[in-house]
Parts: sequence; structure tokens; C-alpha cells
Amino acid sequence: MGRPEVSDLGRWMAAVLACGPDALLSHGAAAALWGLLAWDGEIDIVLPGRRACRQPRIRIHRRLGLEATNRREVHGIPITDPISTLIDVTTSRSRKQVERAIREADRLDLVDPETLRAALDAFPHRPGIGRLRKLLDDETFALTDSDLERRFLRLVRSADLPLPRTQVWLNGYRVDFSWPDLGLVVETDGLRYHRTPSQQKTDRVRDQAHTAAGLTVLHFTAAQVRYEPKQTLATLTAVVSRLQPIR
Repeated sequence: MGRPEVSDLGRWMAAVLACGPDALLSHGAAAALWGLLAWDGEIDIVLPGRRACRQPRIRIHRRLGLEATNRREVHGIPITDPISTLIDVTTSRSRKQVERAIREADRLDLVDPETLRAALDAFPHRPGIGRLRKLLDDETFALTDSDLERRFLRLVRSADLPLPRTQVWLNGYRVDFSWPDLGLVVETDGLRYHRTPSQQKTDRVRDQAHTAAGLTVLHFTAAQVRYEPKQTLATLTAVVSRLQPIR
């Protein structure tokens, strides 16, 4: 009966059903279902308490203190909540992948880094919490949307400039970098997102809103950040130096 092909959703649902009514999809498969990371082909299932389940090609994790608040459903599939999922993937994925998952969770409005960090202190001890807490507390961690923005952040750190806030809302718009104490906003413009006339008009209106609010707005292109880092840094340093006495 039915089709011979089974989708990823079908595999994940089958794994959960095979392990009983309290089973939840977890770890990398859960991160993939939430849209945080690409699936690595492994299926992990978390079960409450010490309940046993043996299924081929499924990794079982038994967890004391698994509450109803840790349970969600995505496409009808029982799954661990976003915070639990991020803790779990920290145990098996690289730092770069975990940072990407945190950024995606924020972009998708699943959980922001501040809420995530506060929640870790309330969680019972389990693998992944310590590493995730250390990552969020690390001064080199910042919430960014792209490799271009991460490259720009490295430039800022190399010059020992004040670190900006990243991906914050100002005057009704989300900005790449903001120095509130300086009244400075920096946007890093990748061509992929800044091609159409409609987008260019939106950019102008956004910049005008920031200027009307008394902010200084700088734009750096992908080519400037990647291939002209010295000039980019010289411009940024000059503007920061000019704004510091004013503020």
C-alpha cells in the first residue's frame, strides 16, 4: 500500500512511532526538522526516565526529568523543544555548526540568544549545557546572518574597536551592526540581497529613517570587506574616532 519512497519526514515519524507514545525526535534530526541545520542521516530519539526501546538504526537517549514543556510537534512529529534541541546538537556538532544553529533559531523566532542563555541556568545538568553556556558567554560569539558579517566582525576585533551589537532592530528595521553609544549603524551589503530596484528603494528609506533619528550610517560592500579590509577598517576607525568625542 502507498508509495515505495519514504521522505525524511516519514523516516522521522516512523522512528518516533517505533519507540512509543512518549518518544521525541531529538539531536541532529530535530535540528533539521526545526530548520536549524542540515540532517546528517542519524536518527536520535529521547525517551523519558529509564524506559527501554531497541530499534535498528536509531540511537536512543534516556532522560530523567523530561517534561511536557520539552515536547513540541512539527508537521505532526513529536520533537524536542528548540532549547533542548540546541543543547543536544552541541554534544555532536562543531562550534561553527552550533553557532549557525543558534543564529537560525533566532532568525526563525524560535529562541533568541539571551533567552537561550538564561534558560540554561534553569535546566537540570546534562551533556551539552556546559559547552553551550561557554559558547554563548565567549566574547567572540556574536549573532550574525552571513559569512560576510562574520568577516566584518573579525576586522572590528583586529583593530581593538568597541564591539557592536548585531542583528538588532532600530527605527523599525533590522540592522547588521549597531554601536548605540556612538549612534553608529553599519550595513554589510552582499549583492545577493541588494540587487532589485525595490530593495534599493527599501534601503534608501531605511537609511533616511536612521539619519532622521540622528544616527550615522555606513555601508560596506562584500568586495570592500573581503578584498579591501585595510581601507574598510581605516574608514570605520576614522568614523568611530570622530563620533567618540561627540558622544
